Amino acid sequence: TKIQSVLGLLRIDEKKEIVTKLEQEMQMPSFWEDQERARKVSTQHESLKTQIDFWKGMYDEVISLMEFAKALDDAPDDLLAKEIEERGVSLEKTYASSEFYVLMDGKYDDHAAIVSLYAGSGGTEAQDWTEMLLRMITRFCEKKGWMVTLLDETRGTEAGIKSVMLRVEGSYVYGHLKSEQGTHRLVRISPFDAEGMRHTSFANIEVIPEIDHDELVIDPKDLRIDTFMSGGNGGQSVNTTYSAVRIVHIPTGITVSCQNEKSQQQNKIMAMRVLQSRLQLKKDEEEEKERQAIRGEVKAAEWGSQIRSYVLHPYKMVKDIRTRYEVSDPDAVLDGDLQGFVEAYLRWKKEKQVS
Repeated sequence: TKIQSVLGLLRIDEKKEIVTKLEQEMQMPSFWEDQERARKVSTQHESLKTQIDFWKGMYDEVISLMEFAKALDDAPDDLLAKEIEERGVSLEKTYASSEFYVLMDGKYDDHAAIVSLYAGSGGTEAQDWTEMLLRMITRFCEKKGWMVTLLDETRGTEAGIKSVMLRVEGSYVYGHLKSEQGTHRLVRISPFDAEGMRHTSFANIEVIPEIDHDELVIDPKDLRIDTFMSGGNGGQSVNTTYSAVRIVHIPTGITVSCQNEKSQQQNKIMAMRVLQSRLQLKKDEEEEKERQAIRGEVKAAEWGSQIRSYVLHPYKMVKDIRTRYEVSDPDAVLDGDLQGFVEAYLRWKKEKQVS
């Protein structure tokens, strides 16, 4: 049946093993000593348990209907036949509405995410566009009930944002937000142009999963750690302590800054967490490239490529260049209505994997 196939795609047996391990950890007397870890484990446990219970319930309902159908063959009964039909229709609707999660079977899809936004060239125009995208992402997260934490931010001199980094926690955050990685293009009449000319602006969004790094060891000799004062608008100092932290991984050149935690130590911990996620993801990507080379596959680089166009003038449209999915209400999209784009991306990605 479809449900049996889904159980395999969702790796339910594997998730049951993870739940068992998480429950063992939660029962340890020292569990709440590390509250950050405890909160993450509790969230992951609840999410996985909900999935397992839901799909097990679906599977049990299928078995029940099959048994009723067999009984109906042995002894026809109009009332029983009607009940089976109604329950079958209900089951089909429930499956259709939940099939979306079948598409999120990636290695890190159920993880939290680190989301970074960067203004493209174009000064105030691009920086204002970056702030609009920040609001779009934040509103989408709010509608999902996810927790958003600001980790780092560099404001524009006049308006907007040069760069910003967020941590997003919740159910299947990375699975949803990975669709947003790439370059976003805006066409509009500029509010900063006295002549009312049409402008094109670009901003880039990077989305990486927050990864547990038990097996990833970083040599302290490979790190350069700088401290500096947190910056306000235009880079002005807003406090008198050097609480902000910048960590550079010398071999790769990967740099992470964090300034919005309460202390230098907390900023350092968070910056290390983001750095480890980026290094682990880089390692995974390199291994995948090796596998593709062995199979003789050629894959175009997606980093920095334009993924979506937002046109506010002379007409209104938002179009995803990868999936061809488009809508004519950019205001709703910029207010966080991204679900259609997310689902279209996941289906497009799955089709590419199959083909």
